Amino acid sequence: MYLNKAFLYGNLTRDPELRALPSGQQLASFGLATNRTYKDKNGQKQEAAEFHNIVAFGRPAEIIAQYMKKGRPLYVEGRIQTRSWESEGQKKYRTEIVVENFQFGDGGRDNANTGASRDASEDQPAPNTADEIKYPDEEINPEDIPF
Repeated sequence: MYLNKAFLYGNLTRDPELRALPSGQQLASFGLATNRTYKDKNGQKQEAAEFHNIVAFGRPAEIIAQYMKKGRPLYVEGRIQTRSWESEGQKKYRTEIVVENFQFGDGGRDNANTGASRDASEDQPAPNTADEIKYPDEEINPEDIPF
C-alpha cells in the first residue's frame, strides 16, 4: 500500500481566491506558511519558514474562501500533487496540497498580524447561572458509585 498524505497547520499567506472550473465546481487556492524552530550547530536558535500552495474543491473551497483571510490559522489534511504545463516553450511545475479535510485554527488571538479577530464564543450568549449544574457540597463515598 502506498501513502500520500500531508498534515499542515499554519497561517494563510494570502486571501483565498475562489473561482469556478468549467464543470461548475468551485476551486479555492491560497498559500499557507508553516514554521519551525531549531538549534544550529553553534547552539543558536533559528527559525525557518516553509510556504505551501493549497487548493480545495467543492464545498470546502466555498467555506474556506468565505471564512478565511490572510494571517488566519488553518489546519489542513490532504495529498501532495505536482502539476506540469507548457508556458512560452518551457515546462513549468507546481506542487500543491489538495485539501481532503480541514479545521479552522484558534482565531489568531496571539498573532499580531491577524488584525481584528473574533472568537466564535463572542456570538453566543453568556451562560445562565440558573441552568448551571449544582454539585453537592459533601464528599462522595466510593461505595455509593454503582460500578
